Amino acid sequence: MTANAPQPRRLGSTLGKDLPAGLVVFLVALPLCLGISLASGAPLLSGLIAGIIGGLVVSWISGSQLSVSGPAAGLTTIVLGGIQKMGSYEAFLVAVVLAGVMQFALGLLKAGVIGMYFPTSVIRGMLAAIGIILLMKQIPHFLGGREDFFKDLDLFESEFVGTLDKIQRAASKLQPGAMLIGLISLSVLLIWEQPFIKRVPVLKLLPGALVVVLAAIGINELLGALRPEWQVQTAHLVNLPSISSLDDLSKVLRFPDWSVLTKGPGVYLLAATIAAVASLETLLSVEAVDKLDPQKRRTPTSRELLAQGAGNSLSGLLGGLPLTAVIVRSSANVGAGAQSRLSAFIHGVLLLLAVLFLDDVLNLIPLSALAAVLLLVGYKLTKPALYSGQWRLGAAQFVPFVVTVVAILASDLLKGVGVGLAVAAFFILKANAESALFFHYEPDHLPGTVHVKLSEHVTFLNKAAITTTLDRFQPGTRVILDGSDSVTIDYDVLEAIENFRQSAADRGVQLELRSIPQVQLAGH
Repeated sequence: MTANAPQPRRLGSTLGKDLPAGLVVFLVALPLCLGISLASGAPLLSGLIAGIIGGLVVSWISGSQLSVSGPAAGLTTIVLGGIQKMGSYEAFLVAVVLAGVMQFALGLLKAGVIGMYFPTSVIRGMLAAIGIILLMKQIPHFLGGREDFFKDLDLFESEFVGTLDKIQRAASKLQPGAMLIGLISLSVLLIWEQPFIKRVPVLKLLPGALVVVLAAIGINELLGALRPEWQVQTAHLVNLPSISSLDDLSKVLRFPDWSVLTKGPGVYLLAATIAAVASLETLLSVEAVDKLDPQKRRTPTSRELLAQGAGNSLSGLLGGLPLTAVIVRSSANVGAGAQSRLSAFIHGVLLLLAVLFLDDVLNLIPLSALAAVLLLVGYKLTKPALYSGQWRLGAAQFVPFVVTVVAILASDLLKGVGVGLAVAAFFILKANAESALFFHYEPDHLPGTVHVKLSEHVTFLNKAAITTTLDRFQPGTRVILDGSDSVTIDYDVLEAIENFRQSAADRGVQLELRSIPQVQLAGH
């Protein structure tokens, strides 16, 4: 161990800081777990189950000291569409269990570096598209609509028109109280984002989402006393089951419908989608949290995939949403002064206690307040500054970003990301090809001579650029092809050079090879 490496601490020695941090994370996580369940079209209890497992189980398997796991906004579109495609929530849970198994297998295969191979432009495009979908889907609840607005996922074609139509119909059937609470909630959240709040120690530690939930409950109770016709009714409040015994618990939990395993490949494709997106979001989150860690500890990424895989399988078995490491709760954990994974565990314990003993209080929360929380989350994912920032980075970053956003909105998340990756790959190949070599004309005493020097690492990706460059030379040209600076030259490139060498004389090109090995062509 190096002299300046952070020293390990005994469990419990950091309790003085981890306990209040765990409380802060719990207060942040509670409304988010409920809100993400709402946005996913899943039972509200499912988000709390995922949050509890993220705290009680994932925190101890993971090697991260400060990250917090739970249901993530980035998975809401997949869950929403997945439940619809599977036909029931119980069938969808099978995909969650399988996704966990896939993640666990990725961890065993040491695939934790996979996140480094996804272009940032595509990842940002994916999150921006999710933000747009969150905004569109939460507006009806924010307005106090009277029906289920979470039927389909596709926003373009019929669904895009359908969503707008539902919003229009909701406007004619508004619940004034729900709309009032939604507007006040959103205003409070925006105020809580202002710098002056951060300068007040007590307010700084008080999560805006919790303030909104408490204020919404108070306002609704006040409306009941002053304007009963405006009070938000039960259909638009959180509706969690009461659990007072193990028998009650067994009745409210939802369990996987394993019969879906024999009904075609749909459940396996959905599971692979959940595993891929959840793993990617997790790896991005732990990387961000490691940067925030004052002690600069590094999270073992493959172990993180093992932890997330175990957590997702257990969550699916108990009726919970898929989970990931989440940056909002993790950054709150760091900001509250957490020192170890104990804080994430404490937040899980508090979530469990809330489900068991605070259901009466939680059932007073208006859904429009949760919608306001999610509207702000959606806006942060797709805010205008993100688009202008990508534009300033140039076409190689902006085009894949925008294509990913549009493709996800026009199809689904998996296809959209695939299209975005294809576009990003084009720009990567183009840049790679352009950096394969450089050439210049020799001085006057060597008229008609071109010196072509290959780059340090020449792979098959450079084959097209090198072949095109060699084919451009006119008869009478003397070409020096120099590989003296190259550490590796791929066989495909050597084969292309050998083909050119054999035809150069016939084309009237004088070729000199320097530090480039000759290869035997296949069939010769």
